[in-house]
Amino acid sequence: MKELREIIRDLREDHDLKQKTVADHLGISQQTYSNYENGHREIPTWAVIALAKYYKVSTDYLLGSDTNYLGSTNLRNYYLDNITMHDVMYDIQKLKPEERKDLIKYIRYLKNQE
Repeated sequence: MKELREIIRDLREDHDLKQKTVADHLGISQQTYSNYENGHREIPTWAVIALAKYYKVSTDYLLGSDTNYLGSTNLRNYYLDNITMHDVMYDIQKLKPEERKDLIKYIRYLKNQE
């Protein structure tokens, strides 16, 4: 299970944000926020609540008891390298039904490798 510090870093990166941007939203210094992400400083409850609202996720998600968040919902954001989720979905839609089933099997296989 991921730690809170890892989850807030992943969310920030999913949204293509700089630490300074999130720190400004919270009204703290970039260094303080960096300490949260690096585990050098405990994240106060008020900041967990503010981050949940900022990213539109539940505090349960941030605290690791709810894993329903799937990342940024903007399909035009870059997902990996120069590929967007829109590109991925478009490519999947071009597959034949049997190829889609194979893809799902492979994704499940990879997921079970964790």
